[in-house]
Amino acid sequence: MTELPTDPMILLSFVNTKLRDDYKDLEAMCDDLELDSTDIEKKLASIDYHYDKALNRFA
Repeated sequence: MTELPTDPMILLSFVNTKLRDDYKDLEAMCDDLELDSTDIEKKLASIDYHYDKALNRFA
């Protein structure tokens, strides 16, 4: 399991970079890195960022 940043802004940068560079979507990233997408989405929603599947990023 990948250790995620705890700060939401750093998490946002980390996740969006991974999505842009390495994965076709959030589900593929979470499956590969053994992460829980719900946890990521909740943490980023706390700073008003939500996953946009069409853009494959949190915006």
